[in-house]
Amino acid sequence: MALLPRSSSPPAASARNGLLEVIPSDVMARMKPFLELVQLSLGEVLYESGAVQQHVFFPIDCIVSLLYVLENGQSAEIAVVGFEGMVGVSLLMGGGSTPNRAVVQSAGRAFRLGASHIKELTDKGGPLLHLLLRYTQSLITQMSQTAVCNRHHSLEQQLCRWLLLSLDRLPGNELVMTQELIANMLGVRREGVTEAAGKLQRLNLIKYARGHITVLDRSGLERQVCECYEVVKRETDRLLPQPPAI
Repeated sequence: MALLPRSSSPPAASARNGLLEVIPSDVMARMKPFLELVQLSLGEVLYESGAVQQHVFFPIDCIVSLLYVLENGQSAEIAVVGFEGMVGVSLLMGGGSTPNRAVVQSAGRAFRLGASHIKELTDKGGPLLHLLLRYTQSLITQMSQTAVCNRHHSLEQQLCRWLLLSLDRLPGNELVMTQELIANMLGVRREGVTEAAGKLQRLNLIKYARGHITVLDRSGLERQVCECYEVVKRETDRLLPQPPAI
């Protein structure tokens, strides 16, 4: 994790996080001096299962996966966080730690805020806590729907859901991601991901080459995906105010 130079001006269009952009200005004025802009590397672990969290992160152009890890080392993704949200919601609930692991799935930048600062800003309630609790509700919806999807829907549908959720949390239409890493996220065999991705590529929905996935036809992916994606998207849109357009 590299600390980037801190800007003295508000976050620009190239450094946007949906939650930070809708925080009331008086609260943001108290928070801003403690926000650090950091570079997150692919595969970097932001916190481990059971560890006390020292920071929360507001992604800008990276994606962080929340994984549940079994004793034998196998893991599966339970949620994905990008520029719509925050990593570290357990600090809001008073737990300080979680049985999940947070891993950078797509490298990029994020704003980092110390645990003591987020607690100070939310301990007495107020608009910031209300906003972050609404975000937590949307995250719980994503976790619940992921569990249902992984149990009842095809791997192809799961991959479509994963791609669409990731796109919603990134500023572009390209993901840097190997099939092996996707398999680890979905908790399936790599061969299954290869077959599912190959089918989507033959349908000209995506292009996959050298660890880069480019979505060519988003509406086509939406026609292929199960209802789980729409449930998560609708709940996120309902709970979170939209950042101002630039």
